[in-house]
Amino acid sequence: MENSSAEITALVGREVYSNNGVFVGEIEDVRLDLDKQQVTGLALHQLNMELFSGHVGDGRGIMIPYRWVRSVGDVVLINSIVERLSSPDENDSSEVVV
Repeated sequence: MENSSAEITALVGREVYSNNGVFVGEIEDVRLDLDKQQVTGLALHQLNMELFSGHVGDGRGIMIPYRWVRSVGDVVLINSIVERLSSPDENDSSEVVV
């Protein structure tokens, strides 16, 4: 596996921001593809409800595809979630799981 389990669990609790600097949420868990030995998604909670109102109820989270991740450091940067929610592509319409 490319990442050790310690590195993967270190993602939990990190804040997620869009590439525009907007707070999106906090990583609660990761989704793994054990056959390919890679991270495939991030489960977020503590969401920015201004972004997700009408998409997520109170106390719910979302799952975003890991391919949206641009960089991982003290925080995780992802492609802008605002544009994805307001005008999803045909291929991306089921990407965000609420």
